[in-house]
Amino acid sequence: MSMNERRQRPNSIPWPPILLVLALVAGFALLAVTPPGWPLAFEPWLALQFVGAALIGVALGLDVWASMVFRARKTTVLPHRASSALVTSGPFSYSRNPIYVGNLLILAGVGVMAGSLWHVALVPVLAFAITHLAIRREEAHLSANFPAQWADYSSGVRRWL
Repeated sequence: MSMNERRQRPNSIPWPPILLVLALVAGFALLAVTPPGWPLAFEPWLALQFVGAALIGVALGLDVWASMVFRARKTTVLPHRASSALVTSGPFSYSRNPIYVGNLLILAGVGVMAGSLWHVALVPVLAFAITHLAIRREEAHLSANFPAQWADYSSGVRRWL
């Protein structure tokens, strides 16, 4: 991708939500054909439901918080659209990709709630896919559009956590 193309937009396809849905579906497909990985009837099952729901709640909270910060800065939250501003405040002061952290938490939370180790095992696979299909391209886009700001921000805030 040329420098001009990077300035226009990071991707032509909104990969992260597609990848999350694919990982969720893959986890349930694997769960349907193999044992879930832990006994569904063990005693702290209710605790697992709570933990899974809490992970999903944190993820949704991150998504809402990040979206509010994007809106306040008048830039897009869509991963295949050009950014009009480099957002570094709110959850972005802790992670360069809090929405993608939220995606991983959703996948893990669903796995915990469903008793599916498959979903939990797919978390690093999803992280790898998002990194290679979205984050690296978004970082190139931000670097091309906000070179000095991006260099400073990316040296001080981690990609994930």
